[in-house]
Order: sequence, then C-alpha cells, then structure tokens
Amino acid sequence: MADAKDSKKGGKGWIGALALVTLVAVGTGGGLGVYLLGSVEKSVDLKQREEAGKAVKVLNYTGDLSLRSVGSVVANLAEPADSWVRIESSVVFQAGALPNPDVSLAEIRADALAYLRTLSMAQIEGASGLQHLREDLNERVAIRTKGAVREFIVESLVVQ
Repeated sequence: MADAKDSKKGGKGWIGALALVTLVAVGTGGGLGVYLLGSVEKSVDLKQREEAGKAVKVLNYTGDLSLRSVGSVVANLAEPADSWVRIESSVVFQAGALPNPDVSLAEIRADALAYLRTLSMAQIEGASGLQHLREDLNERVAIRTKGAVREFIVESLVVQ
C-alpha cells in the first residue's frame, strides 16, 4: 500500500515539474518574441529612413513652366445627336513661349470644340477612349501652337 501512495505522490510531482517547465518555456518564448519584434521594427525603420534619403525624385515639369486653364468647352456629340460633352482642361507651356497666351487659349478652346463635335459616344467610352481623346487633343494643341505647349491636361470630362 505504501508503494501505491508513493507512485501517486511521484505522479503528482512529475506533473507539477512538467507544468513548471512548460510555464518557464512559455515565458522565455514570449520574452524572446517581444525582444525580436522590437529589434526587427528598429531595423525596418532604419532601412526606410536610409531609402527615403537615397530616393531621387524625378520631376516631369521643371524650370520656368506655366499652367493656364483653357476653361470649359461644351459641345454636342456627332452621334447620338442628343448627347452633350463638357470638358475642362489646362495647358502646360514654357513661360514666354506663347507670344499672347490668351489668344492661344481661345484658339485651343475653339479647336477642342470643333474636334468634340466630330466624336461619337463610342469613341470616348472607357479608359482607352479617354486616352485616345487626350492624345488627339494633345496633337491638335501641338499643331495649333507649333509645339509651344508641352501638354494638354484633361481635368474633367462629363458626358450626358
């Protein structure tokens, strides 16, 4: 009988020791995880700061450039006849490249109106239609200003 009591006592001691070792392992793992998390965050922050310092920002527009609003142009489309389009745009040009910017802007507005009246709804639908419209208007503006305007920017386009 004494042996049965000793084996029960030994079993409880063994379970207690196993529980104690498990708690120590959990505590050590948690502490190591917190330490490693902090050191990884510090190294990532340091790398981001270094990359931000090294990053070279490339500017599309540098120098003495002007941005002027062409204004809004409202025109009816060729097809369907009851559809209207309104476009607001701006142009980017080298300061002093246009002898009289106001006259050039009025001519650009008139060209845009004439071009928009020749379009159908299918030609300006979707992203590719907008891209083609933008490219066509850029070409017309370049021809009208003999290359003085660097870019024609479509700010908004509404079709109803």
